[in-house]
Amino acid sequence: MHTEGSDELRVEGIEKIKAVRIEKLEGLRSAGINPYPYRFEVSHKIDELITTEAALTEAKTMLSIAGRIMALRGHGATTFGHLEDRTGRLQFYVRRDAVGDAAYRHFKLIEVGDIIGIRGTLFRTKTNELTLRVDDYSVLTKALRPLPEKWHGLQDKELRYRQRYVDLIVNPSARDVFYTRFRLMDLMRQFLLDRGYLEVETPILQPIYGGASARPFVTHHNALDIDLYLRIADELYLKRLLVGGLEKVFEFCKDFRNEGIDRAHNPEFTMMECYSAYEDYTDYMDMVEEMLRTIAGELTENGKVTFRGDEIDFNTPWTRIRFFDALEQVIGLDFRQMGMEEMLDVASRYQIDLDKITSPAKGLDLIFSEAVEPTLVQPTFVYDYPKALSPLAKDHRSEPGLVERFEPFIGGFEVGNAFSELNDPQEQRARFEEQAAMRSLGDEEAHMIDEDYLRALEYGMPPSAGLGLGVDRLVMIFTDSNSIRDVLFFPQMRPESR
Repeated sequence: MHTEGSDELRVEGIEKIKAVRIEKLEGLRSAGINPYPYRFEVSHKIDELITTEAALTEAKTMLSIAGRIMALRGHGATTFGHLEDRTGRLQFYVRRDAVGDAAYRHFKLIEVGDIIGIRGTLFRTKTNELTLRVDDYSVLTKALRPLPEKWHGLQDKELRYRQRYVDLIVNPSARDVFYTRFRLMDLMRQFLLDRGYLEVETPILQPIYGGASARPFVTHHNALDIDLYLRIADELYLKRLLVGGLEKVFEFCKDFRNEGIDRAHNPEFTMMECYSAYEDYTDYMDMVEEMLRTIAGELTENGKVTFRGDEIDFNTPWTRIRFFDALEQVIGLDFRQMGMEEMLDVASRYQIDLDKITSPAKGLDLIFSEAVEPTLVQPTFVYDYPKALSPLAKDHRSEPGLVERFEPFIGGFEVGNAFSELNDPQEQRARFEEQAAMRSLGDEEAHMIDEDYLRALEYGMPPSAGLGLGVDRLVMIFTDSNSIRDVLFFPQMRPESR
């Protein structure tokens, strides 16, 4: 952790280095060299040079690559360095007699962190390292700040989150996390497209928020003079599209919830939500299992990942356990008819803030999260939830008081939510009214009544299944990342102190 004094010394040191770099910048300009030109013709990426080395070397092909200098070693009339682009790193070799006296002198004004373009031919050094012999170079960007020399050793994760651009430059493992993130999203998208789903877009700014239990962010639209909410979920808009006859839809969506920040929560996060007509929650259990097995097969060698020291196997069938059975299995008590007093006693054993338990349903939810969820390491479906916890799910077809809902759990936390969707408009209105009563008692996360959504249901929504998967949490699992902030380019942070 930085102390205030060490921060001051670091800033002072950077300012001195910036001053030297600005002098070199002016030296380039004085020599008639534009340190920020408009473009550079790139013939190859570095990984292409590596994979086609033999043919390029034999033909003595003139190549041009561009990237950031990550290392420089001068030896009088020669300089070795390493250039990095998004595909890899390659050594280059500059000789004064090859580029000319003036160009070599100007090259001395170039430093680690600068972006350059180089042209030349490939060869192997005496140590057998593939190298580009430079015939010509172009300064493309003069960097005024130095790269941190010991970034890998930094323990200040906050600095890495704040300055993600620097983290990505010097830390290949950070880049790998985000390459995996977008590969995972592509695989998920293709899985759904192959099964006839249509990718759609729905509003981020909504006059009434819904689809989840959460507090929203609110803003104001000046022209209409109305308050709007950043969406907390896509559900109600996507189901409107089922009413309209689209039948199979999905969306990768940014959602926003005005909640606390911890290793699994960020106020802005990414979900994938999909809905299919004429299916139910059992169909979606099978689909989620197949989807994640497919993704694991593409992202790993054997369909297994290590997450927080546990090997998680996506090849084997998922465990399926009912909500109350999972509670009883871990705690040893039957919660089906448990009263409020006994529930508060159980909650106190797990250090749950009793003030948060405003109803038996809320107590069940909190106790499950604290006691059961961390035990669900291998892929598990928990299903058949209490009706009071699920205002948008369809009543269980055979057990009163339950709904047809499941949540997938991996690595000790929940990664999604799915229902047989409630499509009875009268029942949905009654559920909304129950939620409204809870809001009047102070539950800020209870649903609002959405009259337009109820009107849509009155036109008729087919029997359907719906699913939301947390993209960020899945990326955490597939990259063995400890915090959601590790898998977001720009996680929410407190403003920097000045």
